[in-house]
Amino acid sequence: MTKVVFYHNVQDRFGAACALVSKAYAQGKDFTIYAPKPERAQMMDRLLWTQPPLSFLPHCPAHGPLAAETPILIADRLDKLPQNQRLLNLDDDIPEGFEGFEHVIEVVSQSEADRQQARQRFRHYKTLGFTIQSIDMAER
Repeated sequence: MTKVVFYHNVQDRFGAACALVSKAYAQGKDFTIYAPKPERAQMMDRLLWTQPPLSFLPHCPAHGPLAAETPILIADRLDKLPQNQRLLNLDDDIPEGFEGFEHVIEVVSQSEADRQQARQRFRHYKTLGFTIQSIDMAER
């Protein structure tokens, strides 16, 4: 069954998301970033080119010609992907097809709007019967 993890109380949602992707990449794990809103996908694309500093995290669009060879994918939909280890959800809603991944990661900032949307996603995962782990990043 898919494991769902909420990292909450982060100051910078995209910076924290990039750090999680970087850590997984260093451990040899594939990652799909679900960002159907173009501005969020572009933000992650820019960060993956520069974070960590003096580094580059290999990534490409999930439905691009190099997707099968690339460990980090940025997707606007989750159908027909070449990998299913980790899914980072950067949308306000739960993505259709998330249950096909081993892990789903949700990153929640300190903004009230972000927290409210995350609470709805949390309740929805819970209603579907998924076990959820919550990690308070303010305590780290």
